Amino acid sequence: MLKQRTAAVLSAAACAVTLTVAAPTATAVPSAGSAAPAASCNFTVWTAGKAYVTGNIVKYTNGQYYRATHDNPGYDPVISTWFWEPYNCGGGTTPSGFVVSEAQFNQMFPNRNPFYTYNGLKAALSAYPGFANTGSDTIKKREAAAFLANVGHETGGLVHVVEQDTNNYPHYCDAQRPYGCPAGQAAYYGRGPIQLSWNYNYKTAGDALGIDLLHNPNLVQTNSAVAWKTGLWYWNTQRGPGSMTPHDAIVNDRGFGETIRSINGTMECNGANPGQVQSRINSFKKFTQILGTSTGGNLSC
Repeated sequence: MLKQRTAAVLSAAACAVTLTVAAPTATAVPSAGSAAPAASCNFTVWTAGKAYVTGNIVKYTNGQYYRATHDNPGYDPVISTWFWEPYNCGGGTTPSGFVVSEAQFNQMFPNRNPFYTYNGLKAALSAYPGFANTGSDTIKKREAAAFLANVGHETGGLVHVVEQDTNNYPHYCDAQRPYGCPAGQAAYYGRGPIQLSWNYNYKTAGDALGIDLLHNPNLVQTNSAVAWKTGLWYWNTQRGPGSMTPHDAIVNDRGFGETIRSINGTMECNGANPGQVQSRINSFKKFTQILGTSTGGNLSC
């Protein structure tokens, strides 16, 4: 049964509906492979000693662009490669050799909604080239399995595209934001594999992806690649109630349990809902087996 995924959590503050909700605390920046026009490549020049947050993109002194993979106080992108990764300003390309084949994807989600296409997922990979493409083959497959296990849990096995309780729809407009809710009071309900919700989350995700989701939130339920991109946006850039992004949790070997914490830790971790946690773990174990990789440790939260 689909839980009411009320927000892509952007800070530790909470607002009760069914999951943690928080306002964004930092301005998002376009991600690799965004659909933004060429002008989006005009990023600021890197400055030594200036604080950068995960996702920031800078132009280095060599003329190349780099994206922060971890918060840092202005480390050199060429030297501090754990904190920075090269960024293709002209738009990313789908990583070749995605570790999940279409046959494996179909095996994982035999009853999925036709909206959630394999091709849509592959097209979305260009937004975050490091996803399932960082580290050893074991880690790459483990990250893909972890992501798909979590979004499968959020959507009832990739069955639900939109939040099921329509009574919640009018609640996801924070009219106090300067940009308001231009698509309508009830337009920002949960959509997509991570059930993106709230006007400020649509704006932040859209800004990062170079897509105007604030004015066009329906794209998340009508365009498969856009929907998948919002899931990857959260996975790769947001910490939610956790202390790290789900991407970092896997590539730094912190365990599947930390991905649960970053997605819905407030409602599930520390004994809050062990049944939901175990459901995610069961899917993760199944998917790692399909991909022929190991789960690693620290599966629970």
